[in-house]
Amino acid sequence: MSGTMDDHAVRSALTGSMRDYVHPDGRQLQTRADAFFEWQHLRRRQGLWPYSRASEEGPSTFMAARDDAGRSVRGVNFASQDYLSLCVHPDVKRVAMDVIAEFGMHSAGSSVLLGNTPQSVALERRVADFLDMPEALLFPTGWAAGYGVIKGLVRPTDHVVMDVLSHSCLQEGAQAATHNVHRFHHNDLAECRALLEEIRAHDAHHGIMVVTESLFSMNSDSPDIVALQALCHELDATLVVDVAHDLGNLGADGKGVIGDQGMLGRVDLVMGSFSKTFCSNGGFVACHTRALKEYLRFYSPPCIFSNALSPSQAATVLKAFEIIESAEGRRLREQLLGNILELRRQLEEAGFEVYGEPSAIVCVKIGSEALARLVSRHVQDAGLLANLVEYPAVAKGQARFRLQVMANHTHGNIRDAVAALKAANASGRSDFGRLGAAWLQPPEPTARWH
Repeated sequence: MSGTMDDHAVRSALTGSMRDYVHPDGRQLQTRADAFFEWQHLRRRQGLWPYSRASEEGPSTFMAARDDAGRSVRGVNFASQDYLSLCVHPDVKRVAMDVIAEFGMHSAGSSVLLGNTPQSVALERRVADFLDMPEALLFPTGWAAGYGVIKGLVRPTDHVVMDVLSHSCLQEGAQAATHNVHRFHHNDLAECRALLEEIRAHDAHHGIMVVTESLFSMNSDSPDIVALQALCHELDATLVVDVAHDLGNLGADGKGVIGDQGMLGRVDLVMGSFSKTFCSNGGFVACHTRALKEYLRFYSPPCIFSNALSPSQAATVLKAFEIIESAEGRRLREQLLGNILELRRQLEEAGFEVYGEPSAIVCVKIGSEALARLVSRHVQDAGLLANLVEYPAVAKGQARFRLQVMANHTHGNIRDAVAALKAANASGRSDFGRLGAAWLQPPEPTARWH
């Protein structure tokens, strides 16, 4: 940070969070955004707003991007969700173009009407078979699938019991469906049991949905799905598991955590996204009966009232499945895991603390939001594209950089990324010390923003 910077402005830009603007006051809805924009733009002017960047080329391992102030940056890319590097796979690109030539760009309707295509019908079958489930239903995005599976099945008198770190789509779906939302501490099976037993002690008649993820991206950890499903059977609840971040890219056969835990075909409801490993927008819900699939199709708002996946999107995911289930897919997963382990090793050797178990998301602990923002200011200049995650997306005082690993990353890419983060961290801490930390309040342990 330049010594000519306005230190008062920088200090102001290092305080506050997006939670402060969730419930703005005032009668005029259109002017309520002004205070947020003033805070955001203060951060932008001080080079402390690392969000809303635009890539200038495909998600390669080294790429150009532009921040939302228009400044061009280039660096080794650990900010893209393309875990198996299939977005740039020639066969995937070729099939998308071939299907566009034959079917056009658009599905032209909801899946309830005439929006289905040969590709989407085949993809539903492929998803179901891959998960060893009888049925699967497609959604326009992964977010829509998470929101839709809850809103489509849960009614106001029902209950949702969910891990406190469940994804935004699941949180929003629960809040839209019922006021009876109960959260348990992250991966705390005992607290989940206590909540279910308490609900059943007072309500023997209404439904309960238990919600978790197979791989929590911010912490890179997993629940005991075997125990959760057994608990749901015991207390007559329905389990939903979100497999967005591990399906296709973890495990020898790509079946992810549910495969590793021996739960293929044994979870009540499985939902996921295509945008991490399968190089397309879209999501799905897999279930055990045609009746439930058809009910979700007609009673899940994001399904009935959204346009279906385009033919090229569905064809892209189908080709991704084909690669994932091939010898090439196994090789890509081995490359990915090797890169994950190498990145974690080098980060730890450089003095960083990383979260959780090996997965394609490697989160690096920084600490206070102010320090993390100062580090972020140097990250791009050091030649690294990585994502800053701060409160309220994670608990207060637990800001981190989220590095997303791809199969095509080289050891040179990994070495350069660690060196860049190490240099940016040193510069950010120097800025932090120069500014003086006394003006910052100690971080309070606070639950994540829901």
